[in-house]
Amino acid sequence: MSTLELYTKGASVWIPDPDAVWLSAQLLQDYRPGEKQLQLQLSNGNEVLYPVDSPSDLPPLGNPDILEGENDLTALSFLHEPAVLHNLRVRFLDYSCIYTYCGIVLVAINPYDQLPIYGEEVIDAYSGQDMTDMEPHIFSVAEEAYRTMTREERNQSIIISGESGSGKTVSAKFTMRYFAVVGGAAQQTSVEERVLSSNPIMESIGNAKTTRNDNSSRFGKYIEIGFGRKGDIIGANMRTYLLEKSRVVFQASAERNYHIFYQLCASRELPEMRSLKLDAPKYFRYTNQGGQVQIPDIDDLSDLERTRNAFTILGVQPDQQMELFRILSAVLHLGNVNIQASGRSSDRSYIDMEDRSLAVFSKLLGVEGSQMAHWLCHRRLAVGGEMLVKPMTGQQALEARDALSKHIYGQLFTWTVQRLNSALRTQKGKAKSFIGVLDIYGFETFERNSFEQFCINYANEKLQQQFNRHVFHLEQEEYVREELAWDRIEYSDNQQCINLIEGHLGMFDLLDEECRMPKGSDENWARKLYDQHLTSMPHPHFRKPRISNSAFIVLHFADTVQYECEGFLDKNRDTVFEELINILKASQSELVAELFQQQGNRPSVANGSVRSGTRATREHKLTVGFQFRQSLQMLMDTLNSTTPHYVRCIKPNDLKEPFMFDPQRTVQQLRACGVLETIRISAAGYPSRWTYEEFFSRYRVLLQGPQSHEQAQASCKQALPQLIPDQNQYCFGKTKVFFRAGQVALLERLRAERLRMAAVVIQSQVKGWLARIRYNRILWAIVTVQRYSRGTLARRLVLMLRYIKAALVIQKTYRMLVVRQLFLMIRQATVTIQAFTRGTLARRRYRQLVAERAAVLLQARVRGWLARQAYRRVHAAVVFMQCCMRRRAARRELLKLKTEARSVERYRELNKGMEVKLMQLQLRVDQEVRESAALRETLNAERGAAGAELEALRAVVQKLENQKREKPPPGPVISEKEVEERKRAGEKAAQEILRLTQDLQAVQKEKDRVSTEKEDLSARLLEQEKAQNECVRQAVLQASAALQAELDEEKTKYQGLLREFTRLEQRYDNLREMSVLTERTKGHRRNDSTQSLSLEPLSPSPAPLSPQSLTPLTASPFTSAFPSPEEVRRVSVTSPSLERRLSVWNSETPLDQLMEKMDVAKDPAVKMKREDLELAYDAVRVANKFLESQLRNQRSQWAEELEALKCQLRQAIPSSSAAAQTQEYLEAREQECVRLRRELKELRSISSLRRLLTQALVFSSASASETSCPHHPKPAAAVTGLLECKKKDEVKLIKNLITDIRVDAALSLSPGLPASVLFLCVRQADCSGDQARARSLCCAAVTAMKAALKKHTNDVDMTALWLKNICLLHNLLIQHSPKRTFDSDEQVPLTADLTDTIRTLSDLCIQAYQQLLSISGKRLHSITVPALLESETITALSGSPVKLGASRKRAGSDPRPVGGDAPTMVSVLRELRTLHTAMTRQVLPQSLLEQAFRQLTYLICACALNNLLLRKDMCCWSRGMQIRYNVSLLEEWLRSQDVQAGGAVATLEPLIQAVQLLQVGKKTDADAQAIIQTCTALSSQQIVKILTLYTPQSDLDERVTLNFIRTVQGLLKGRSDSPPPQLLMDLRREFPVTFPDMPPPVLSAEDLVIPDSLKIFFLRKA
Repeated sequence: MSTLELYTKGASVWIPDPDAVWLSAQLLQDYRPGEKQLQLQLSNGNEVLYPVDSPSDLPPLGNPDILEGENDLTALSFLHEPAVLHNLRVRFLDYSCIYTYCGIVLVAINPYDQLPIYGEEVIDAYSGQDMTDMEPHIFSVAEEAYRTMTREERNQSIIISGESGSGKTVSAKFTMRYFAVVGGAAQQTSVEERVLSSNPIMESIGNAKTTRNDNSSRFGKYIEIGFGRKGDIIGANMRTYLLEKSRVVFQASAERNYHIFYQLCASRELPEMRSLKLDAPKYFRYTNQGGQVQIPDIDDLSDLERTRNAFTILGVQPDQQMELFRILSAVLHLGNVNIQASGRSSDRSYIDMEDRSLAVFSKLLGVEGSQMAHWLCHRRLAVGGEMLVKPMTGQQALEARDALSKHIYGQLFTWTVQRLNSALRTQKGKAKSFIGVLDIYGFETFERNSFEQFCINYANEKLQQQFNRHVFHLEQEEYVREELAWDRIEYSDNQQCINLIEGHLGMFDLLDEECRMPKGSDENWARKLYDQHLTSMPHPHFRKPRISNSAFIVLHFADTVQYECEGFLDKNRDTVFEELINILKASQSELVAELFQQQGNRPSVANGSVRSGTRATREHKLTVGFQFRQSLQMLMDTLNSTTPHYVRCIKPNDLKEPFMFDPQRTVQQLRACGVLETIRISAAGYPSRWTYEEFFSRYRVLLQGPQSHEQAQASCKQALPQLIPDQNQYCFGKTKVFFRAGQVALLERLRAERLRMAAVVIQSQVKGWLARIRYNRILWAIVTVQRYSRGTLARRLVLMLRYIKAALVIQKTYRMLVVRQLFLMIRQATVTIQAFTRGTLARRRYRQLVAERAAVLLQARVRGWLARQAYRRVHAAVVFMQCCMRRRAARRELLKLKTEARSVERYRELNKGMEVKLMQLQLRVDQEVRESAALRETLNAERGAAGAELEALRAVVQKLENQKREKPPPGPVISEKEVEERKRAGEKAAQEILRLTQDLQAVQKEKDRVSTEKEDLSARLLEQEKAQNECVRQAVLQASAALQAELDEEKTKYQGLLREFTRLEQRYDNLREMSVLTERTKGHRRNDSTQSLSLEPLSPSPAPLSPQSLTPLTASPFTSAFPSPEEVRRVSVTSPSLERRLSVWNSETPLDQLMEKMDVAKDPAVKMKREDLELAYDAVRVANKFLESQLRNQRSQWAEELEALKCQLRQAIPSSSAAAQTQEYLEAREQECVRLRRELKELRSISSLRRLLTQALVFSSASASETSCPHHPKPAAAVTGLLECKKKDEVKLIKNLITDIRVDAALSLSPGLPASVLFLCVRQADCSGDQARARSLCCAAVTAMKAALKKHTNDVDMTALWLKNICLLHNLLIQHSPKRTFDSDEQVPLTADLTDTIRTLSDLCIQAYQQLLSISGKRLHSITVPALLESETITALSGSPVKLGASRKRAGSDPRPVGGDAPTMVSVLRELRTLHTAMTRQVLPQSLLEQAFRQLTYLICACALNNLLLRKDMCCWSRGMQIRYNVSLLEEWLRSQDVQAGGAVATLEPLIQAVQLLQVGKKTDADAQAIIQTCTALSSQQIVKILTLYTPQSDLDERVTLNFIRTVQGLLKGRSDSPPPQLLMDLRREFPVTFPDMPPPVLSAEDLVIPDSLKIFFLRKA
């Protein structure tokens, strides 16, 4: 089958169009050889006839729809210009993809918009990944260059070219930023920062606004970034090419001068800039010619600040910066110097000595104004050995002034580049290899082209030649590697055009020759060009315009360009008079003199020449063209010695509109930048390349015989000759099969025919099956209709019979109803009469009973009221008496409490920062206590005397009573009358008692009723109170959740600071070791204290002050937070002597602790020396204040809400006496609780103050008597079960237990054994009274554990072991801390203050935990993508057809492991199992395991999802199923290990939803709604990105339409609970860790099993 047979009906072709360049059309009928026309239908429906004179005139064929939007242009079936243009347009407009591969070239289209694809998470995603696996990106090219450099140890270069405004500078900046990140640390070091800081400086002095670009680079630059052996950046060097100096004195319309001039003018109001005498840009001739002095959305003032900051970073001092700005300002003033013509024929010129611009220029540069004015208008000539001074015309003087301005700016530009290079050099040694980034101008053609365009296009000719040869070389290498028999590929070599420019008697030679002539002119040079290249030796690339005699035409590789000869000689000479240079050499400004003194010392001028009076000197000056050729040749030599990587930047439109595609401008640039040439070279050979496995998977339907993947190569070699008879159209390699252009399309057609035939057979079988199904259904339907018809007739008969029977029943029932109604009416009348009669009699009897009852009740109520009145009077008297007694007791208690309150307030006022007053107050309290005791004794004596007197009086009274009993008085005689009265009184009393008994019963009933009402009200009150409490609880829960989130954030920040501190500490150790090694090599040894890094304190009472100790207490992962001992290390490093260390360690006393306790600020003069620590300290203080204010506001808000709820509760409760009493009772109890809490708090404050004051007094007295009295340790309480370690054996203990312990021996120990042994030794030292030894042993143990962690930075088991021991030792010290309250008397606290050690152990726990996760994270990061995304765990999907036109691997790419070497999910689970085993072996808490696996699963999810979002080959249905299955294996393992409770499975939700998105339907609006409801964990950008990248893997699948994507975007805008708008997940995110508070068991030496392998026999049980 030939290519002509593909021109069939329905085939897609491309036809030329003057506006759109190429239009898509479809064939309406098959093409037959010999036909002169093709009938086509355009995309808009119009039909056209396309003329075809011969088969070679056929329009290009279109690619299949499955290849639309392909990442690599060389993967297209048909490689030609319309296919390339269409693919770029689809990717740019439809998918917003600005990067596309074209073989080894990255095509970058400028979007003119800010895209979120350059963040650090994107750099992390591309770092370490293969170029062909990821979406095209500038970072991918940078990563390829970096990996090739580190792997092959060969220098690399990235060549970025394109038109002005195409984005070359931005691409170069992003490339350098990528190298700074991957070649540096997590934070930029000084070298990476300096490399990046060179960009704003070079943009300021080398970029300007043009009609095509607002930030156009007007020079070429090549930056060599040097890397060390470890791949880190150690320096850089910059080379510049052909600065456009003519822009300094002239700008075209709508253009600007260099940015630096406008930045200086914008900052003219700054105090330091006023001496420059600047004005607005519109008042300077050199800045107002273009007419536009302001660029929209650009702030020149802020840009200058950025430039000055960059100068500062690069080491340029502020005074030198001002010198630089003075020279630039002088150039602006020089342009305003007014040169006036004089003389009869205006053959002279002069400058007014009062000219303000000249005066400012002379003052700024420190030169003589009169001399400058004279030599700007005169020149010196040598005639016959004599020097003559000749005046110049006004035009010549203006040219001399402009030449001087350009020369000054050129020299300043050169000096700046040299200064940057010196700052970018490093002292780390010579770079092992480098990566060069070339940001150079692209091919330029304007309406008027001059010398600059000629040099630029010449440079592009050289670069294009190098590019063509490199592409050809890569093709040749590929064929040789696959051992193909191939013919030489012909490609267009532009050597003839280069020879025309640089060859013998070429254009540059003739130009230099004409420049050396005394009266050389542009016209003479043009005539020489015509004579040489048109008349004598006609050159195919040179032409003469028809009209002009001062122009010439060069046929470049990209376009035909006409150059105007005017100005070529002057720009090539670039001369300035020597007299003006001599004036500048004598400048008072050091920088100006340095610029031009260096020029005089150099043998040649970099950017021009100096014209002197002698011809011999002038003839030896180098021209600009010659220097440019030399520098360009050096550049080409450098590029040829490196491995190049190409980036071609495309400008999509000239209007600078975002995402607007102009096909004509794009095609013009594609032709100019060599992209189409790359495709042509690829198409000339074998552009389509398939591995045998890919070919077998795709075209297995065309193969015959037994088929298996193992025999793929043999099957392909056997089947291809039958499919393609012409053997020249394909070729077999070692691992691939190669096809000529169009052969893949032929195979696709054969495959489609085979599938069509198979589809016809399937359709016939399916249609027969459907027909049989239809017949059976009709037969069943007929039988069913008959059955239902017969049933209907039967049901009608039954219904008629039912109607007849129902009529009879209705008649019978009606007759019965009439008779029954008559009977019921008569009976109802009788009953009614009886009822009214009986009711009348009953009511009459009821009224009589009510009257009697009312009289009885009235009597009872009156008697009850009288009794209650009497009772109330008695009750009121009793209550009043009780109130008086209680008030008296309360007043006494109040006076006592006020006295105590006044004493506490006095303590508080006197103890705010004044310790002396506290001591005085304590003495006064003691005196008051003694006086109170004396008064109490006096009072007791008085009470004793009063008691004795009272006893005497009682004895007298008793005596009198006894006498009275002995002589009783005679009783009176009771008469009968009195007896009768008493009897009547008794009866009356009995009646009264009976009446009171009845009243009491009535009162009891009333009491019961009131009790019932009270219970009801109490129940209602309880229900309302429960409801209010529930509301309060919900509010408290919400506030607690917010506080917990803030707490987690603070923990994260704290742990990040701790990790950064550890990294800085490690960097400091490395630098110290390097400095020590350097000094040893120099033979000089220092004994300064800065060489010591010992962490063992020299004083028994260390009390450091570190930034960690100033952080909020909630930031610590433990329940108790103590200050950190990091100041010990800091002091030992920074202190110059031993005395200073001792002073710092002894500076913290209990008085200082008292000041901290009472919030008394310390002396602000005490500051930290290091700037970073000072900034961290200030930041932590600000954070603390902020958190404190937030907590206070939150507390006040809670109080207000509580009061509001109480008010609502009071309003809701009905006003009853019982409820009011209950409410008052509750409020009284609440106030009593508040009062008791306040008193308890005050008592605690008083006790803590007394304890601290006592410690301060003891410390001061001990320090005063320290010199005279030796220290005697205080014996502690007897504690058994300890281990005793002698002072001389401490080093051996640390060495055998921690430092030198073997891995196998350590892992065989019981969990936490080293920590237990150390704690028992520390406690024994503390109990013996040697607190200093206890502290030193703790510090030595901490130091050794730090060293052990650093030693085992890649060992999971050992890191887990030391994490366990550090946590256990921390918990043991916390448990026995003297500040902890003990529940029982059995636990004896430590007497030594180990607060600093506890804080250090707390930080060390976090470091060990982070190191443990870092080890597992590094291992998982490298295998996550191959195992989770690329491994095919489901074998049934392994044979799924691959995508047509799979991208080709780049030459030099890393080979991917296949088969058993490739990581799978077994590898991932093995790593997780290793960590789980290590942590469970050490019996670490379950919550810690859950937190660890939550962090690791987040890392796995982020790594996999980020890679998925950047890989088009992964976004398909079959791959989504594979990934979902792999994730399910991970979920199952996490659940089997019971670690899912901490959120380990929940962190996988974004990845799960992403793969679900690949599998769901993506066509209808219902599918869009389902996607929005399902993908709640994905951001809008992630959902749209996955839909955009979705790629069908077979003909049965379809792409996601743009309308569906827009529908999803519209629905996503209304989503309220969407995640943060980000494309990639943050790999650096770390969840805060919280260590559970688990008190360790009581330790005893008898319970420990110490193996003999530890060799600690010297320990003794105590």
